[in-house]
Amino acid sequence: MQDFHTTLKSNNSQVMYRFEICANSVASCIAAQEGGADRVELCAGIPEGGTTPSYGMIRNARKSIDIALNVIIRPRGGDFLYSKSELEEMLYDIAVAKELGADGLVFGCLRPDGSVDIEAMKPLMEAAGDTPVTFHRAFDHSADPFQALEDIIELGCARILTSGCQPTALEGAPLLAQLVEKAGDRIIIMPGCGVKENNIAEIARLSGAREFHFSAREPVESGMIFRNPEVAMGSEDDPYGTVQTTARRVAATIAPLKS
Repeated sequence: MQDFHTTLKSNNSQVMYRFEICANSVASCIAAQEGGADRVELCAGIPEGGTTPSYGMIRNARKSIDIALNVIIRPRGGDFLYSKSELEEMLYDIAVAKELGADGLVFGCLRPDGSVDIEAMKPLMEAAGDTPVTFHRAFDHSADPFQALEDIIELGCARILTSGCQPTALEGAPLLAQLVEKAGDRIIIMPGCGVKENNIAEIARLSGAREFHFSAREPVESGMIFRNPEVAMGSEDDPYGTVQTTARRVAATIAPLKS
């Protein structure tokens, strides 16, 4: 597995930035690698905020890229309060993702009061074993982010994906900076949501974060010639168009931290 990273020199010290792409397909994974990303987070169900990808998608992604492959373990959209059956499903999915060569896992559970569901997380962490775990943006729905930070560290997670409990990482930069400071070297705080070419350098400056999560997607036109405009699929506004990560946008988003 190749390990790409960007190293910058500032005030006689080296700063290493790492970039993770939220990939919604194998094509997006390949584009992430071509654009210079270090890692992908493979997700299905992007309109729902990301759900567990299929066996076939994970297997094909692992075959197609050399950079790190993290797999989200999320049985459905909506909240992060899971039933016993859903937690069992997550355990099965963790086993499959590890079997297929995932380098990392991404999940998170909350209690009804907005605290980290430690009891639900423990068996998932045990199933993950030595595979690094990212606690995803369930964190942004926690009632007390600083207590959640300590609970997640205690559980042994490697990083937290967060927008600073705001709609975008830029808006959440003040809290992100506090989290980065309190986390120290105990856990990685990785800003995500709304990270783009025109703001990644500002988010880095304001937050002090060294890892960033973004999708770098662009619309892709369908090759269909015959189209029935009367029939939509699910909640999609355009049943023919898709959005995919492009190498061009990955490279363009990384570029401000190289200059």
